[in-house]
Amino acid sequence: MTDPYNTSSSRTPAALLNDAMITTALELPGYRAVRNLGLVRGITVRSRSIVGNFLGGLQTLFGGNITIYTELCEQARDETYRDMVAHARQLGANAIIGVRYDATELMTGLTEVLCYGTAVVVETDSR
Repeated sequence: MTDPYNTSSSRTPAALLNDAMITTALELPGYRAVRNLGLVRGITVRSRSIVGNFLGGLQTLFGGNITIYTELCEQARDETYRDMVAHARQLGANAIIGVRYDATELMTGLTEVLCYGTAVVVETDSR
C-alpha cells in the first residue's frame, strides 16, 4: 500500500517526512536545515452536535474527563496535523520544525483549529 502523502511531490527529498521528523523545537538534533520552504498549515472548523452537547452536558454532572469533547478535540487536532504534513510534502520538505496548535472559538459551538510549522529540507549533520 502506498503512502499518499509521500507521492504528491515531484521533488525527492533526502529522507521521507515522517512523525520523527516533525517537532515543536526549532531544530532537529543530528540534522541541519539546508533550505527553508516556508510556513505550512492545516486548518479545520468544527461544531458540536445537539446530541454531543446533550451527552457532554450529562457527563459534566458527574465531573472528570468529558470524553465526548476530548474525542472531538483529538479528531480536530489529528485532521489539522495530517493536512499540515500533506502541505509540507507537496512543497518537498522532509522535516517540519516549530510546530504549534491554535484554536479560536468563532461563535458559540463553532471552533477553528489550526496546526502550523515551518517546512524545511534537512540533511544529516556530519559535524
